[in-house]
Amino acid sequence: MTEEQKGWLRLHLARGLGRAALIRLREAFGGPGEALAASPEELIRRAGIREEAARGIPAADDPAFLKTLERLEGDGVRLISLWDEDYPPLLRAIFDPPALLYLRGKPPAGEALAVVGSRAATEAGRSWTAALCAELAAAGIAIVSGLARGIDTAAHQGALTGGGLTIGVLGCGIDRVYPPENARLFQRILEEGGILTEYSPGTPPLAGHFPGRNRIISGLCRGVLVVEAAEESGSLITADFALEQGREVFAVPGPVHGRTSAGPHRLIKEGATLVTGAADILAQLWPATPPPGPKGEPPELPPEALLLWHLLGPEPLHVDELVARSGLTPMEVSDILLHLELAGEAEQRPGMRFSRPSRT
Repeated sequence: MTEEQKGWLRLHLARGLGRAALIRLREAFGGPGEALAASPEELIRRAGIREEAARGIPAADDPAFLKTLERLEGDGVRLISLWDEDYPPLLRAIFDPPALLYLRGKPPAGEALAVVGSRAATEAGRSWTAALCAELAAAGIAIVSGLARGIDTAAHQGALTGGGLTIGVLGCGIDRVYPPENARLFQRILEEGGILTEYSPGTPPLAGHFPGRNRIISGLCRGVLVVEAAEESGSLITADFALEQGREVFAVPGPVHGRTSAGPHRLIKEGATLVTGAADILAQLWPATPPPGPKGEPPELPPEALLLWHLLGPEPLHVDELVARSGLTPMEVSDILLHLELAGEAEQRPGMRFSRPSRT
């Protein structure tokens, strides 16, 4: 980290120095170095900082601070302030942008869509989401979500399948993996995408943090897609943030009596764009976007089969790898691969490996 980033980290580790206080410090002193050089009394008088926070800023040689710094640097964490040139421009433009972002992996870049939905998603909803996000990612659209169970997980997995960029936004510190069962997905996103948060290291995933996380998810993107959400779902909070931020809202209809259909149906009644495929989103936000590259137009397939179709390429993949990447069961993958073979969309190689058939 640079000296300026280390300064921001020291300030942020003081209890009570949140977004608003950090912005006041920047306005009053011009930067973290100047603020750290000031006395607690000056911080209180010039920036309105609470006494507990002003006197609780760790010193540069504080063991706890040095341990946190060592861990963050070991993990390759970058600290981006609201005033840095590489701060995401769409996020900077919202009403209440984070003062600091902790980033691991690749930064948000280019055009992006937020995809959110129920943690208790149906299997059909997860498969459809993964297939849609794979198609959008292959077309060059980054997928942003919250790394939660259900639809969020499917969105990230689909984007990775499509070979595109995906960004996970946390409601906890950058040093936490939440939910813990997504540890493998967390690592894959670090390798091929990025993970960010506004919360300081060590912050637990408390319920009160997730609305703040949701405003970042929508703030990074041109639009928000909601797939399966109950009437009181947090996904609808993300949609509300999107509307406040001037973003487009999209929703996927579901069965009339489905528990997770109420949220999207309400959004559609209120004017959200109804979505049945990637073309609905591309036409609204990116009408000049070319279709997905080398794999061409996807065939007419059920969502689960389309997900595997996106995973297949010229290099054969073992069936176990297809199971791991798709999130489907081994029996489902075997059944789908058989149907893809019969349809001429997959080819079995020696050793239970599969690829796209060569077109001559």
